[in-house]
Amino acid sequence: MPSTVFVVDDEKNIRRTVRMVLEGEGFAVEEASSGEEAIARLPDVGADLMLLDVQLSGISGLETLERLSAIPTAASSGGGGTPGAAGAPRAAGALGAAPASPGVEATLPTVIMISGHATLADAVRAVKLGAYDLLEKPLDRERMLVTVRNALERRAMAREVAGLRAQADERLEMVGRSAPMQALYAQIVKVAATRARVLITGESGTGKELIARAIHRESPLARQAFVKVNCAAIPPELIESELFGHERGAFTGATARKRGHFEVADGGTIFLDEIGDMIPSAQAKVLRVLQSGELTRVGGEQSLKVDVRVIAATNRDLQADVAAGKFREDLYFRLAVVPLRAPPLRDRPDDIPLLCASFIEATARENGMRPKPISDEAVAILSAYTWPGNVRELRNLIERLVILSEETIGIGDLPEEIVADVERGRREQAAGGQPGAADAAAPRIELPPEARALPLREFRDLVEREYIRTRLDENGWNISRTAGLLGIERTNLHKKMRALGLGRQDHR
Repeated sequence: MPSTVFVVDDEKNIRRTVRMVLEGEGFAVEEASSGEEAIARLPDVGADLMLLDVQLSGISGLETLERLSAIPTAASSGGGGTPGAAGAPRAAGALGAAPASPGVEATLPTVIMISGHATLADAVRAVKLGAYDLLEKPLDRERMLVTVRNALERRAMAREVAGLRAQADERLEMVGRSAPMQALYAQIVKVAATRARVLITGESGTGKELIARAIHRESPLARQAFVKVNCAAIPPELIESELFGHERGAFTGATARKRGHFEVADGGTIFLDEIGDMIPSAQAKVLRVLQSGELTRVGGEQSLKVDVRVIAATNRDLQADVAAGKFREDLYFRLAVVPLRAPPLRDRPDDIPLLCASFIEATARENGMRPKPISDEAVAILSAYTWPGNVRELRNLIERLVILSEETIGIGDLPEEIVADVERGRREQAAGGQPGAADAAAPRIELPPEARALPLREFRDLVEREYIRTRLDENGWNISRTAGLLGIERTNLHKKMRALGLGRQDHR
């Protein structure tokens, strides 16, 4: 269906001219000659966008806009237009379901003010009331069409984001419609209906906790406790006490009995994040709980029964850790009854425009700001980037851009290393090669002749240093990209460089 534009102006000739232009471009057009008529007819018209004259007979355009802003809606503003213009009603639904389509009564049109005598004060007030833009008379045909299309495109994107957020209680920001995400949603729905244990694997920043929460929320245990435990953040000497509790006097400082996380989660779900970093003694006790459903507090003798669903997550290769003796094989098989993989962001670039829109809206709302538009060129750059830090890295960048950029987020606001990385990939592609082909090739490492006489440890450090330096050279010393190619975190690469004495002075 074509978008409907509601033209509100007390000059008949202007309404007729605007109608001819818009209908010639495929839009449906409705007219009103006053603010009172516009407000009265709005429920029947169901307009997507309103062109509203500032100077009207009767109530003014600004007063009309103010009254529109005060109309209660089931939607919230998604940026651009009056409050409620771009949102969608909250609606529960299955994961991956199509966004709900809000009714006319649930949303208000995006508003563009038009005037031949508007002052700066009028423009400021219009923006504060939620107007998308203000066009000066006489109306320029091309500028009007560009503004109308941009406003409608922004409205459609915001409504799509709002619809995705409304699915299954917003899925805690699990935004995405790509094939990998649709497959993941289907898996979540299937496993949530059972009591099976789940092991979620994936790179850092891919949203493993969101998957765990979605499983719990869609399960019969949704009304019971969801207890998150970050196994990597608990000191080794405290992890058993945190997980299983302790009795008074069990150790110095244990002045009272304490329930552990497994007890707190009894009847619900416990989420063991970073399970691969758990110490062996704690692994043995977790295995016992999984096998028998019983635990014993530190310093205690009595066994306690617990009924807990366990969901675990890790960014480590647990099978490799099992082979290396770093993780118990029997615990691995107990946890990985149903394995789920969180897809990295580079595997779902089609989701990046929606993620950007969602993060812009969330950042603006959290900081009391108006959402800022982002240019198509900037979105194209972000969609082509490999994102070693995945969704977390994208969200942090968008938050920074919303706070620091001017009216529109453009290419000039993006980090130089991201733009350079994408442009380098495009040049490779234009030259007939596959993107990243040069980076994927094994680098040639040249060692001095005296290296043969070095002890094994020093030889290994030298090879590692030269390998990392060569990779850095190939990527223009782009730390993020090099870390991604090496399969390590950016912070870990910085640590290795410091330990090996690598710095910019070694760039060749």
